[in-house]
Amino acid sequence: MPACLFCAIVRGEKPAHRVLDDAACVAFLDARPLFRGHVLVVPRDHVETLGDLAPPNVGPLFERARLVARAVERACGADGTFVAMNNKVSQSVPHLHVHVVPRKNKDGLRGFFWPRQAYASDDEARNFADRIRTALEAAS
Repeated sequence: MPACLFCAIVRGEKPAHRVLDDAACVAFLDARPLFRGHVLVVPRDHVETLGDLAPPNVGPLFERARLVARAVERACGADGTFVAMNNKVSQSVPHLHVHVVPRKNKDGLRGFFWPRQAYASDDEARNFADRIRTALEAAS
């Protein structure tokens, strides 16, 4: 799908701080993270919602989400992660994606009001991506 931002990232036409790139999925830092280290895991093929994802592709997507969640915890020194996805409502990009957000106890994230943060610089974002990618490689 040519107009899809995430498809453009998958194809390498738009920049993103990738942490995982394989035959099934691409994972990259969210440009407007809830907390630094917030990663989006997207299927390589364009599908808009979980219901649109072919059954054989469900396992590979969630296997990557699981790996990324473990890597984000290690790389960010997090106490855990918040793993979520929106379908249609609140889905800012109509390409299926799993949010993996590092969490710390008493980090202030409550309910469904989630103020976004920005990285201080591209270098800071690159540093988070490098740390997560290193944690993923160590787990392989």
